Amino acid sequence: MVSNTDSSEALAQRLSDSGLRSTPQREVIYNLLLKKRDHPTAEEVFARAKPELPMISLATVYNCLEALVQCDLVRTVNFERGPTRYCPNLHPHAHFHDTKTGATHDIDLPAGLIDQVKSILPPGFEASSVEIIFRGKANTAPTQPTP
Repeated sequence: MVSNTDSSEALAQRLSDSGLRSTPQREVIYNLLLKKRDHPTAEEVFARAKPELPMISLATVYNCLEALVQCDLVRTVNFERGPTRYCPNLHPHAHFHDTKTGATHDIDLPAGLIDQVKSILPPGFEASSVEIIFRGKANTAPTQPTP
């Protein structure tokens, strides 16, 4: 498990490598994203940061999130016309967006799947990233295997 000190040092180094400095606001927002990995919107991050940083503004939250994305510490997740969501999981994975509850879940992918998906591109094309998003709803009852 990564301690707050370790994540603070990693954050400071990554920001510094990108020509940015670590700030208390960036640190709080990054730690909020790491603590509860539920793909929050900027407004949800703002609400979570308020108790710890009562004077923080929504604009500051947006700026902090943008800095974290710019430094490759967080990635954005977009679902059609919905608000941008933020994901601190940088390992290759897909997302499942539950259309009934609005929840977003990380889905681990089998090793090599991203490379396999990239390999089907036409000659002369190269993907810098691949996003796999599943949409649907969680089953209310577990499915039973057929005999």
